[in-house]
Amino acid sequence: MKFIKNILLMMFFIGTISCEKELDLQPQQSISIDAATATPENINAILLEAYDIGRNTSPDNVAPLYSGNYSGEINVAVDLLGNTDQVSWNGTFSNLRDLFNKAMINDNASALNIYADSYSIIGHVNTVLDNLDKFEDATESNRVEGEAKFLRGLVYFDMVRLYGQQYNAAGNNTQLGVPIVLLPPDVSRAVPRDTVEDVYAQVITDLNDAVSLLPDSNGLRADRYAAMAVLARVYLQQGNFAGARDAANDVLQNSGHALTATYTEAFDTDDNPNETIFSWVVNVQEGSNNSNLYYATQALGGRGGDIAIEPGYLDKFDSLTDERRNFTYPGEGVSDGFTLTSKFARQFANATHIRIAEMHLIRAECNFRLATAIGLSPLDEINALRARSSAPALTALTLGLILNERELELAFEGFLLHDYKRTERDIGGLPFNDNRLVFPIPQSARDRNPLLDQNPGYN
Repeated sequence: MKFIKNILLMMFFIGTISCEKELDLQPQQSISIDAATATPENINAILLEAYDIGRNTSPDNVAPLYSGNYSGEINVAVDLLGNTDQVSWNGTFSNLRDLFNKAMINDNASALNIYADSYSIIGHVNTVLDNLDKFEDATESNRVEGEAKFLRGLVYFDMVRLYGQQYNAAGNNTQLGVPIVLLPPDVSRAVPRDTVEDVYAQVITDLNDAVSLLPDSNGLRADRYAAMAVLARVYLQQGNFAGARDAANDVLQNSGHALTATYTEAFDTDDNPNETIFSWVVNVQEGSNNSNLYYATQALGGRGGDIAIEPGYLDKFDSLTDERRNFTYPGEGVSDGFTLTSKFARQFANATHIRIAEMHLIRAECNFRLATAIGLSPLDEINALRARSSAPALTALTLGLILNERELELAFEGFLLHDYKRTERDIGGLPFNDNRLVFPIPQSARDRNPLLDQNPGYN
């Protein structure tokens, strides 16, 4: 599989950071895994490479190896496949056009790249977790383990939502998810797909471990509250509203993160604003922002507005003064006549993955569903978000209004498909559980691993 090749290549590059006495016994090109994992510094380097894969960072002097799952690739795929009338696709890439048209085939490049890069991250993470005995300092070991389990839980959560059918809160989730691999890469290993239930169980185990191991603050890397925030997402997707409410409330009450004064301030920043719980760092030297690539004009670093906003999205607003509705700019050149989102107008802005606004929306929805008022009443919480964007206050709430508010706030950030599936709404004229709304298992992966069953409709 691709991640096996990648970890071997990664071993070559991290070899240069090891102690000379460790590496002068053999050429770097043939460095053994034992040597590459011999020191805490090397294990930390492997962990850092797992982050780098997510943001499409390659070793020096090597062409890009990864698609940048977490610098926009997954978000773009989720919102194109989940689109009904919110956006248009104006680009030339056939893999993204097929996502937009809900007409993927079993060698769709997006499905392949996301699958391969996900398992590359998992391969690096599993190597880290298999070598925690190299650490003598317990605090450092706990941090490294917590970050690794955060990444693995996050990746498996995204994979199970893309390559498997929606989790059923009523139980009996025997539908196929993705293979759970918890050991370092091994070319001789062939693993079948696990059930959606089993994958979610692994995700929750990893994230709970991360919550218990990570510090409250961890610089630009994942901390306790990043893990708790993803756990809130997982519980919400499952329909575990009490779990989601309480996890979101923990982040809101204890993380120190808060809404920016204006909606605009939450986006396109070099340094994370206080609203950002976790982001993938992108700068001129490292990483790429694929959201900018597909959403922005050429003058701003994009391809010219491959994805543009449609009136269907703008019509969801109830006020012309809402800053979120007006957070757009007109296209120019090849995108002349398009309306483009201002969320991704800077080429080297960090790729924000979790904002505190999402936690407010999760807590409000779950409180509403459970008739509770943990933290804030649902109406007060929604109105606080609306006030931040200069939208008039609501006098009453329905579940439909809350879900609409979620779409207005989080548009183009990779939530659309998953939110419509968990609430069982039609997507582009298809029922939420239509096979065309699930990614194919890449045919190249099945060619290498005969135990991988294909999703219906892709044979």
